Amino acid sequence: MVRSTILVVDDDPLNVKLLMNILEADYELLFALDGKKTIELAKQQQPDLILLDAIMPEQNGYQTCELLKKDPLTEEIPIIFISSLSDDDDEAAGLKCGAIDYITKPINTAIVKTRIFNHLELKHTRDLLKQQSSIDPLTDIANRRCFDETLLQEWQAMQRKKESLGIIMIDIDYFKSFNDYYGHAAGDACLKQVAVTMKTIIARPYDLLARYGGEEFVCILPNTSKEGTYHVAEKLCKAIEKLAVPHSQSQISDVVTISLGCATMLSIDEQLSSDFMIIVDDALYQAKKEGRNRVIVVN
Repeated sequence: MVRSTILVVDDDPLNVKLLMNILEADYELLFALDGKKTIELAKQQQPDLILLDAIMPEQNGYQTCELLKKDPLTEEIPIIFISSLSDDDDEAAGLKCGAIDYITKPINTAIVKTRIFNHLELKHTRDLLKQQSSIDPLTDIANRRCFDETLLQEWQAMQRKKESLGIIMIDIDYFKSFNDYYGHAAGDACLKQVAVTMKTIIARPYDLLARYGGEEFVCILPNTSKEGTYHVAEKLCKAIEKLAVPHSQSQISDVVTISLGCATMLSIDEQLSSDFMIIVDDALYQAKKEGRNRVIVVN
């Protein structure tokens, strides 16, 4: 079983060591001595929980907590304050800025362990429910909801990092005829096979393959050039044809094929993500209009 990761934050190395001694047998541990490093590690390592000291120089725990909760990359990481400030107002301030719990020093080992365990159990349950709500049950890849959320996040990241973003829309050619002739069970099997094959190509950890609806799929390729996006689309097109799934009702081939439209946007472009999807959809329409089983790239 994969162990949960906890980020321990305190400007006093002795306090950090104390907490790490208490927790090291049960968890993977990271540590930071200031707010700036905390935010950096939280973004990079995505810990399951942060134990945060309230009193730190330059950027205190409350300020650090607020910044973590404002960032989409870190907003869902649960934070527990561990502080020598014991007034009700201090605890209220910690909870108000987004923490899930507030533990006062001196540290009681049993209480710290129990609260951490309980909050991690709640997080794992939430994560599981979120994952299930983001997966298409038939193809076991991301669903439309997950795609919409990821596109918005990657669009914002593209603007922030000054990078490019590639999108590929995919449609199985003459799939309605396939379903009508072979039956819906065979249609479902075909969708699964196409998804599994494409998933082997869309393999970078930060890429996303999703079922867009019916027989349509879509890929998000962060930091990918126009040439790179086209190259991936061509690989997808050839891989599906190579599967050689029989399709006697297709008007262009005796096996299942796909049509693809793709585009790459740069951070300097001013279109909204919704406008971008219209451009990609138009490219897919053009691919189908020009004979299907092909890639059309725009931009």
